[in-house]
Amino acid sequence: MNFQNSRRRGEEGIAVVIDFLLSNARLVLGVGGAALLGIATLAVKRRAGRAADDEKVEQKMAESWEELSLVSASPTLIRKGIEGVVMKHVTKATKQQKADLCQQPQMLDVQTKPESKSKRLQLCALTLQERLQQYYHTRAALSPQEVQRAQSVALDICTEIQGFLHSRHPDMPLGDMTLGGSLLDDLQVVSADHACLLVPLQLESSLWRLIPGEETLLTHPLRWMVRRINLEYFPKGRSYWDRYLVGGYLSAEAVVNMFSKAVMETVNWPSISSTLDCVVRPVLGGPDLRLEIRPGNAVEGAESDYQPLFVSMLPLLSEGDVVLTAQPEFTSPWVNAWHLSVYPWETQRLAQLDAADNGYRKHTLKILKAVCRQNPALRPLKATPLANLILHLSDSESDWSETSLDVRFQQCITELIGYLEQGALHSYFKPAVNLLSGLSEDQVDQMGFMFYCAVSEPEILLI
Repeated sequence: MNFQNSRRRGEEGIAVVIDFLLSNARLVLGVGGAALLGIATLAVKRRAGRAADDEKVEQKMAESWEELSLVSASPTLIRKGIEGVVMKHVTKATKQQKADLCQQPQMLDVQTKPESKSKRLQLCALTLQERLQQYYHTRAALSPQEVQRAQSVALDICTEIQGFLHSRHPDMPLGDMTLGGSLLDDLQVVSADHACLLVPLQLESSLWRLIPGEETLLTHPLRWMVRRINLEYFPKGRSYWDRYLVGGYLSAEAVVNMFSKAVMETVNWPSISSTLDCVVRPVLGGPDLRLEIRPGNAVEGAESDYQPLFVSMLPLLSEGDVVLTAQPEFTSPWVNAWHLSVYPWETQRLAQLDAADNGYRKHTLKILKAVCRQNPALRPLKATPLANLILHLSDSESDWSETSLDVRFQQCITELIGYLEQGALHSYFKPAVNLLSGLSEDQVDQMGFMFYCAVSEPEILLI
């Protein structure tokens, strides 16, 4: 390779080296080693991009590539060498970032009072335990007034929809619609911006059978089916839900389409909006049944601090502790499949564990959810993998007291790095399900980079 003195040509040469090392590391090291190299190169690229006009950065990058070139071709040594380079650059970057954050109050506002400056500087001296508690109360936890207001609006919508269905479809066998999900279970973070209305379908036990996912042709633990039985004694038409049969099974997609037409496209939403003194409109075109709610004085297109509330209708079937939901976004392209919801099991298990030892598992989960929601690189990591992470960790760690919150938080970060490197985090109740299967390689690399930074400086996740 011919490296010229031109900075532009130098950057192109480094890019070639990066691509060459990454492609060959996949062959030598496998997926795990390639992931480490991806994180290392990403760190170097970002450092180069931030300081393209600084001559000193070029020298530091040259030193880092010299370290890589000195590593032997042995897979074990390559892996160790990459880890060393990664941790070296991560430590330098995070220390510099923390120093910049501590100096930022002095640089941004010259007119700031000395008292406020000292308070800001004190934040940099807080322990991790104190930062976590502060983050929980200022970012993760919602005020009771905000939760109550969102629940009240959702219940008003629930009453209107249930009354409409009873008047327009009196023969439709439905149970009482109720509020469910994270808003009801005090697991929602940052803002109370979504709620879930559970719409229970009532099936005749002698005419329908719920088939576990492992027993279906799909052989997927979370993809259940609902078969119509006893057709020789009770032909089609005896059950209201026979009209939504596809191939002898109750179609979740057909049920969702029915509610979309019967509720989303039929209800007089302007009338309901005036009754409830808010703007209610259906969100059409998506796979779910969703309503957007804004205050009555909101002006469309105008900037406002108000966060809209999204209310989702969720048709479901229940039998014992089994809850099946009609969610085509999870079961597509199989129109007959229903999604087995393990959310009630996870929530109940967390509550039982915390009640037994006055633990802070739920507390930790809400902090992790808020961190992932507010960090763009971590946003693809949803609540379900985080809840299962804590459930798995609870099997090996018994101390979840308030005083060990910082230790458990750091341990969660370390565990997540391991799961990302393996590319698998198995469901606590359904081990055959990999909760990370929906993530792309790019997303895994970005999340891995952030968590590697947080190993030595966990405070960067709480900014």
